[in-house]
Amino acid sequence: MTRTFTLPDLGEGLTEAEIVAWLVAEGDVVVVDQAVAEVETAKSVVEVPTPYAGVVERLCAGEGETLEVGLPLLEVGEQAEPSGDRAEPSGDQAKPSGGRAEPSGGGAAGSAAAPQDETYREEERAGSGNVLVGYGTRDGVPEGTGPRRRRRPRDPGRLARGAPRPGAAGPGGFRSDDGTRVPMTGFQKAAATAMARSRAEIPEATIWVDVDFTPLTELRASRPDGPGLLAYLARFTTAALAGHPVLNARVDAGRDEIVRLDRVHLGLAVQGARGLVAPAVLGAERMTTAHLDAAIRDLVARAREGRATDEELTAGTFTLNNYGGLGVDGSAPIINHPQVAMLGVGRIIDRPWVVDGSVRPRKIAQVSFVFDHRVCDGVEAAAFLRAVTSAVEDPLSVIERL
Repeated sequence: MTRTFTLPDLGEGLTEAEIVAWLVAEGDVVVVDQAVAEVETAKSVVEVPTPYAGVVERLCAGEGETLEVGLPLLEVGEQAEPSGDRAEPSGDQAKPSGGRAEPSGGGAAGSAAAPQDETYREEERAGSGNVLVGYGTRDGVPEGTGPRRRRRPRDPGRLARGAPRPGAAGPGGFRSDDGTRVPMTGFQKAAATAMARSRAEIPEATIWVDVDFTPLTELRASRPDGPGLLAYLARFTTAALAGHPVLNARVDAGRDEIVRLDRVHLGLAVQGARGLVAPAVLGAERMTTAHLDAAIRDLVARAREGRATDEELTAGTFTLNNYGGLGVDGSAPIINHPQVAMLGVGRIIDRPWVVDGSVRPRKIAQVSFVFDHRVCDGVEAAAFLRAVTSAVEDPLSVIERL
């Protein structure tokens, strides 16, 4: 008997998911609750376990395809007997003999697969520099090898969603008269919706100032085992928000109210495995600079690997964007709706700067601030920006007061 496993309801109103990778192939033997596929939703990459045991007869979608909840994911048939003809049971005492048959292609998954999973994921996370290969990617791992094999269906023409389009231009894309079309992932669609909503609803304004980072970089250099620059910026930001709470807020347009929030969940723009995300350090207003440093390093590492929690990805109340790491001086970013403001820092470079009447080389960076003009005017926005930048230019005096 063949049983069809359909894409289950993944919760939180999600109606579709993209097949990132198959963890089994046709002909493999699976057990109940074994992960059979990695799927990407608008929120995260998750493993989907099968409710059936048996032999995988058919994979009903290809990697890179998007399925709606309720459509067939794979078909599981009964497992063949290990050898010969099985005698019919006699009464209630007769039981089948022999163990589970191994599939002809090898690679049967059993209880031993669990400890191998983490090894596989760690291999995938190995990257160069500061960019990690995210969980669920296929780069650098040959398909059909490793503890958890990833092979494409043997017969793509049998896919439930139809055969590949003519003129296919690689995974997920196809050529048409006006160029190559690549379907947006669930994550990309969710991000596009959020950004479009921000532009449509928020009357944003941007201000900026060039800031002398020399004192802060010297402080950082004098404490090589101390907090990083981003941790200091985070601490100065939370301190400035304490003096300007209207910028840590939400706009309730339906009731014409500004809702000031009690906690600062400080979002950080991170280029993760699935794209740009802004996970938040929860309760950042209560943390010291050292505590913020540890929390930021942990959060950024997990976000790059796609392991930030749903709460961290959605709870942000204010975002700090260090786009200087991209090698750019300035930006006017889109506010992360439903937040009302974002602080951005460009690259720190040596520039001639006038200090006490003399021109000297200094470490200068542009700091920009984009805000929702519904919650405050330019005077308060400028005061907030100056509170942060003054702390950068004289960090010791500010740290003593914090």
